[in-house]
Amino acid sequence: MKVKVDPDLCTGEELCVQVCPQIFEMQGDKAVAKINDVPPDLTDCCKDAADSCPSAAIIIEE
Repeated sequence: MKVKVDPDLCTGEELCVQVCPQIFEMQGDKAVAKINDVPPDLTDCCKDAADSCPSAAIIIEE
C-alpha cells in the first residue's frame, strides 16, 4: 500500500499526525507522509488517518 498527502487539499488539521504519527508529520502548515510505502503493520493506522482527514487530502493506493 502506498500513501501520499495532497498539499492542495491539506488544511493542516493534524488529525493524521495524531492518529498515525509513524506515517504522517507536519511540515509547516501541511501534513506529509514520512514514508510512502506503508508497512503491513501500519495499514490500519494509515487507513484510520485517511478516514479522519476532514479535507480528504490523504490518498491511498492499494
